[in-house]
Amino acid sequence: MRVLPLILFLSLCLHCSTPKQGLKTEANPPIEAIILDFENYQQAQYAGLDSSWVDLKETAIQAEINTLEGLQQRLQQLDPTQLSTDQQINRDLLQLIIEDRLFQLHFKTHRFPLNAEGGFLTDILYDIQGRSISNEAALQAFFKKLNTLPDYLAQRQKQMQLGQAEGKSSPQLIVRNCIQLIDLFLATDPAQTFYMTPARNRSELGKMILPIVEQKIFPAYRQFRQFLQEDYLPKAPEAIGISKITEGKAFYEQRVRYFTTLDISPQEVFDIGQQEVKRIRTEMEAIIAQLNFGGSFEEFLAFLRADPQFYAKTGEELLKQAAWITKRMEGQLPKYFGQLPRMPLTVLPVAPSIAPNYTSGRYSPGSYEQHRAGAYLVNTYKLESRPLYALPALSLHEGVPGHHLQIMLAAEIEDVPDFRRRTYLSAYGEGWGLYAEYLGKEAGIYDNLYEEFGRLTYEMWRACRLVVDPGMHYFGWTRQQAFEFMLSNTALSLHEVNTEIDRYIGWPGQAVSYKMGELTIRDLRKEAEQALGQDFDLRAFHDIILENGSVPLNTLKHIIRTELIQAPKQKG
Repeated sequence: MRVLPLILFLSLCLHCSTPKQGLKTEANPPIEAIILDFENYQQAQYAGLDSSWVDLKETAIQAEINTLEGLQQRLQQLDPTQLSTDQQINRDLLQLIIEDRLFQLHFKTHRFPLNAEGGFLTDILYDIQGRSISNEAALQAFFKKLNTLPDYLAQRQKQMQLGQAEGKSSPQLIVRNCIQLIDLFLATDPAQTFYMTPARNRSELGKMILPIVEQKIFPAYRQFRQFLQEDYLPKAPEAIGISKITEGKAFYEQRVRYFTTLDISPQEVFDIGQQEVKRIRTEMEAIIAQLNFGGSFEEFLAFLRADPQFYAKTGEELLKQAAWITKRMEGQLPKYFGQLPRMPLTVLPVAPSIAPNYTSGRYSPGSYEQHRAGAYLVNTYKLESRPLYALPALSLHEGVPGHHLQIMLAAEIEDVPDFRRRTYLSAYGEGWGLYAEYLGKEAGIYDNLYEEFGRLTYEMWRACRLVVDPGMHYFGWTRQQAFEFMLSNTALSLHEVNTEIDRYIGWPGQAVSYKMGELTIRDLRKEAEQALGQDFDLRAFHDIILENGSVPLNTLKHIIRTELIQAPKQKG
């Protein structure tokens, strides 16, 4: 799973731009004051994004650095022994957020802002599509944003030119993918582009927006495409690994620590990945033997990729199957969870404008404030690359009990700072999503051995990431090496293997978070089961895992050990 970029999570609070006056305090007011100042900083950063784009000027960036460094120093002065459990969670998470943001600002990641799915170009789409124009102020803010888009693209172009001069650039493969996305956009009738989404079923509004799209936005995209094709691409490196850019190895080491929230090295991740690949491969081969398939492992994968019985004939068929799996699992939820979110979940297709380079599925968070349900997005592009035997695992991960429960329960937490509800840590969130795939086995969601093999191939997919991501970004693997490793160990389609490898190239370190998070959650469950014996309550375990929202993995370990494992002993 990959949830939508940060802008969607920030959108949960953009309508609340008035600085907070205070939070519920406990025994140590200083941390509450730090949190208040941090949230006022965040609101100041994002409150204007209804009508303007991200400010990339050096003065704005330096001001942000100064603010964050001041907050960081105050956090470091806190005495952890004087903090309550909830305050410790606040401190740990806030430290991680601030440290990462400062690292990115100092490293100037805004100067190489592309990824395989478009990077900031795709963020524009999410911003526009997520808008609701319900009053005159919102309408004027939207018009201002549309009219200033050419200046924003020019600002992005300038920053990317500076990045290349410093030896920090996206590789050619990623640039070509982004050019392809722009070409797809430019080939669309302006009246059918995502910029017209806020005017759906409002013809008068559409008549006002369309001239801006035709006369300003399309020319701006053409100019930016020309820059990418003629200026940026020829100077971009052919090498795919981030370690090849200026200070790239140090950058990747930090990305691994951030995305796993653990003090772990790329080499350790690589070694764990190889061990997991070996274990899962053994389980996969056992299923092939049960199916009495006469050929080799490679031949079985070829059979799965080619046999039409495993593929939907229409997008509607794929969506209906995904919805049915989701509803079946919803019926099982009370057996495994004491707390469930109020927010409903829907199943929708991925937008055609981004589907070619998009993943098989993704979760889009709901919003109580914007009256928007959570959405499990299913990619119906290239149906021959969307196997039905993998759909149960995907649906459990993206929908329930995966990201929908995890994200919407976090949105309902009371008496905690807003940043706790909004923050998404990949190791925690994606680790939970992968654990949810495993939980589906206990819930009886996998109907046959092929679907069980699909679950294992998804687990193998995440294990392979622990190998190919550091392989490409740290140990100098070529794209072909990574492709062959993924192809030979998973039942993913050729299209999925290609899009996944390209995603890893454009998002260094993120791919290793899934398996590291899942391994941590499963290890904690084993630890609790062994410690509590017959007193172990699976529903309570799941509720504690989810009750605090995204937390660093070491913080999660502390919570489980103190609130679930040690608490009964202390009571006794």
